[in-house]
Amino acid sequence: MLRFKARVPRKVLAFGLPTAWGAMAITYKLTCPLAQQDGLGARIVTSAVFFAVGTGLILHVRRALVRELREMREVAGAAQSVLLRPLPPRIDGLNVAAAQLSADRGARVGGDLYEVIATEHGVRVVMGDVRGHGIAAIGTVAAVLGSFREAVHDEPDLRRVLHRLDRALARHLRERAPDEHPAAEDFVTVLLLEIGRDGEITALNCGHPWPYLLSGAGVEPLARTDPLPPLGLFPLPTELPPVPCGSLLPGDCLVLYTDGVEDARDARGRFFSLQAALADAVRHHLITPHTILRSLFTGVLRHTRGRQADDMALLVLRNDRTRLACNSLGARGTARPATTNTQPSNHL
Repeated sequence: MLRFKARVPRKVLAFGLPTAWGAMAITYKLTCPLAQQDGLGARIVTSAVFFAVGTGLILHVRRALVRELREMREVAGAAQSVLLRPLPPRIDGLNVAAAQLSADRGARVGGDLYEVIATEHGVRVVMGDVRGHGIAAIGTVAAVLGSFREAVHDEPDLRRVLHRLDRALARHLRERAPDEHPAAEDFVTVLLLEIGRDGEITALNCGHPWPYLLSGAGVEPLARTDPLPPLGLFPLPTELPPVPCGSLLPGDCLVLYTDGVEDARDARGRFFSLQAALADAVRHHLITPHTILRSLFTGVLRHTRGRQADDMALLVLRNDRTRLACNSLGARGTARPATTNTQPSNHL
């Protein structure tokens, strides 16, 4: 109510000031004797009056547009805090850091989504990419993330979580255009991960890039199987076999990302090499989630000179659990002792 009352005088000023200036200019033209003369001096004075009125109107409109843009950015920031809420720096023994960068300079929210939630079924992770970016993608991001945050606690089977996301997206698309069939371009790529207490990783992938695993063996994709089609393009197949992806041993990192990172190009059209950047970070011992995140974003922005064409999101998970929680052997050989690590921040 107070905000409404505060906006009333603002609207009065927005319409009242231009009206008053215009009335003054017309009154001067009709009633001032000087304005009726044809001499050079009279013309100069009349032109100066109308120039001052026009300049005032332009400045007033510019100030109003800047104020509206500032308010829109504040709304976008509030939406971001609800949709992509800051992740805790530590979730069930995993150190976490995440951030996204919108390609739309007028919005702080892009079409990328991510979430990490500890459940009784394990730590469950989603990384997705909505077609499009900016404020237009907020509704789809909200539908998918809202469904994920409920389903991960309710469904013991990761396949059922994916079905819930698929149904939520279909409902959203129908409600957005109830009299139309969803366009073929309306889709979302989704990667679901489940990390057990022993570090075992299970995945379901619908059209999303596989994350990179940083381990003692180097930098390699978490899996190499072909993903399913993105959600929204085709119905999910009857059989949805989860993909076993080995184990996340103590000290290992997972780097999840959206395709805007690897699709980033420089002035010569060359793509950004994410795997090479990760290998370089490992060589320089940048092995905490926060330092990896900062290093990658710095590298992409330097590569594109700050002119990225698509939204980008990065999510880094590091296993800092104890040896007892991960048994004594991992899927790739002898387990390494967990290292003590400072907790990273989620903000760049």
